[in-house]
Order: sequence, then C-alpha cells, then structure tokens
Amino acid sequence: MSPAIRKVEASGEGRFICVQWEDGSESSYPCVWLRDSCQCPLCFLPSAGARRLLLEDLDVNIAVKQVALADSKKISITWPDEHTSEYEAEWLKKRCFSEEARAIMRADLFLPERQYWGSDLQLPKIPFEEIMYNDESAYKWLCTLKQVGIVLLTGAAARQGELIRLGHRIGFLRLTFYGSQSPLTCHYYLCTQHGPVSASDQLRLRQSNVDFSIFNAELPISLFDFRPTWQVQDKADANNVAYTTGRLCFHTDYPVLQHPPGVQFLHCIKQTAAGGENEVVDGFHVSNKLKKQNPEAYQILASTAVDYTDVGVDYCDFAVHCKQRIIDTDSRGQATRINYNNATRDTVFDIPAEKVRPFYAALKEFNDLLNSPEHKFTYKLKPGDILTFDNWRVLHGRQSYPSCSDVTRHLEGAYADWDVVMSRLQLLRKKVLNRD
Repeated sequence: MSPAIRKVEASGEGRFICVQWEDGSESSYPCVWLRDSCQCPLCFLPSAGARRLLLEDLDVNIAVKQVALADSKKISITWPDEHTSEYEAEWLKKRCFSEEARAIMRADLFLPERQYWGSDLQLPKIPFEEIMYNDESAYKWLCTLKQVGIVLLTGAAARQGELIRLGHRIGFLRLTFYGSQSPLTCHYYLCTQHGPVSASDQLRLRQSNVDFSIFNAELPISLFDFRPTWQVQDKADANNVAYTTGRLCFHTDYPVLQHPPGVQFLHCIKQTAAGGENEVVDGFHVSNKLKKQNPEAYQILASTAVDYTDVGVDYCDFAVHCKQRIIDTDSRGQATRINYNNATRDTVFDIPAEKVRPFYAALKEFNDLLNSPEHKFTYKLKPGDILTFDNWRVLHGRQSYPSCSDVTRHLEGAYADWDVVMSRLQLLRKKVLNRD
C-alpha cells in the first residue's frame, strides 16, 4: 500500500518541512535538501536521472516561503524566489531521514548483511545455464555472492570462453595486465579490411571461442587483440606463482592495484587426478576473530601501509607498485576489504624500523587464523565448475599437484568489479521483485 500524507507544515523557522503520515508516523525534511532535490525539469534531467541544479546556485540557509498539501499523495513548496517544487509521497517516504528508514535504504542499495562461515561452509551451488537464462536464478546468484561471498556455478562447458559469456551476463569483465592475446582476432580484423570473412576464417574464430560478430572494422586493432581472461596452468618460466604446480597460500588477488578487482571467477577446464584442491577462507570472519582475540594486532594490520609490487610481462610489460593496509575498515572499524598477497608483498617496507617486528607478529597471527582447520574450506573443482567469489573478502589458495610434461590442470580466470556486479544485481532486483 502506497504511503499517504495527513498533514504537512513548516518548522524550525521555515528550514524544515514536517510530514505527518496517515499511519501516525512523522518525517522531518531539511529545506536545503528539498531545494537541492527538486524534481522539476529545470532542476532535474529525468532521462539521465541526474541533477541539473548547480551547487553554486543553492542557498544553504534557504527557508520555505509556502508549503501546501496538494493531495494525500503530493506536497507543493514555493521558495523565496517563487520557484515551485513538488514531491510525491512515496518518493519522500523512501528518503525519510529517520535511522530506521536510512537502515532500510542502506540494506536495499548495498546488501550489507553478511553470512559468516568457516570449515562448515555449505557451498552454495547453482547451475551455470540457469543463471545465464533465468533472471531469478541470476538474482539469487548475485545476492548470495554478496552475502556469503562465494557461489559455485556448475555444469558449464569445459572449454575456454565460458567466462566471456558470464561477463556479458553481468555487464563486462575487468581488464588487467594478465590476459591473453588472440592473433585470430587480429587476423579477422585484417580480413575485414579487404572484404567478407571466409567460411574457413569464421570456423577458426569460432573454434577459438572468438565472437567475431562484435568486431567492427572501423575500430583500431588494439581494441580487439586482448581477452580479459587468463589461463592458470603450469608454465615454464612462470610470471606468476599461480602458474606453477606448487602450493598457493591464502591470498587475495591484485592488492598491488589501487582498486583491486572485487569479484573473481575460476573456471575448471581440466583437473589433475592428484592434488590441486582449492582452499578458501572467509577473511571478514577471521578478521572479526582477530579483533576479539588481539585488538592491538587488528589495529596494526588496519593502520599499517604495506608495499606491494608486481613486475613482469604478460599481455604487455608492467611495473606496478602500491601501498595497501592488510585490513581496510569503515568508520565503525569493520573490515571492508582484505589486501593480502604474500607473493607480491614487496621487500621495500616504508615504516620505522621499530614497528617492523610488531607488524610481522600481527600478520603471523592473522595468517595462523586463516590456516586454522576451523576456518578454511577445501573443495576440488571438477571440469565445468566455475567458482565465483568476493575477492575483497574471500582469500583463496591451492594445494600442490604433481608436475608433468603435459598440462594436467587448467583453470581459466577472470575478474569483475563490484560496481558492475551490483549494477546488474539492482537491475535484476527490479525485474524479479518488481521494485524500484
């Protein structure tokens, strides 16, 4: 049932508008916010959902000249310069400034609720093709990913290219320095300069999982020779510790970037018979444990800027350096992102010498908690499985497996930013729940 207004009046020398609702509750709205949020065509561009009113034209001390209840569903305000603004009851109710209303809005927009877990994790599983073609399943996937931090998609084809499809489902994937060049896409580009693509060229492109329909011969070739996925397998002269057969300790990917990727996808294409199990741990849950067990250690990890570095060649040559705190926190001291990768933690350490040993002690205690049997969950991916997880929250590792002259284990990986994922989640919520 949509909200209805019983009465509206100015208060606080005209700088607040008080709305009395039919259900007996009241809401108070600052006039400076109401003027700034005017929805008329002069102040707001509805086609873009964006404010047109310039801040320099806003009087922060503005008071209402007149306020009236147009009907139970709308109020009308006249400002000192005779500008008129109208506000729908439902629009106002949704933006109420009470603590309860703001908590509901936060939950709606950001899904802050978390379900913590340890070795007892009941790994959520959803068929891959369901989330690709069913909006309810896709919505369930992304909601679970946000709340639990990890979801296994099952039944994908055991070939490269499925993550490209998954990226299209949510929007697009994150490009990084690690990615594969596709000479066939370059070949396609050159073919289009001289006429239609031959049937044999089309077949080669399809066999290489290249969607040649997306290409446009008018655009520069550099846009088309990069695929935002990377291949995790044993490689000679590996440029990343993941491209070996050794054990990988718990880590988050890419803390060396100023804005690390928010979500990671690992698609199992081929799995070794012995070893190679994936291990995951809920970094937020472990952070909470550390905060209770040793508040000083938690504070050290939440305040010390750690140097990270990654230098090498993949898609192109790169030399990246960054400072990150191991545990990023919000204004309430709650963990919002874990930035921990022992492999790329730099030997450069830009802190006073006397603070080094306490830092190592705190990091060692955190690392011990991560590796505690009660906290870590182990799972062996099968060909066709796609592990999707929150790279800001879930640390992952891998057990070692036997080295061989042939490739015995092959995962394709990719990243997406939380901005892209949350955008798709909100659009799916609107479709599935019929809510704005």
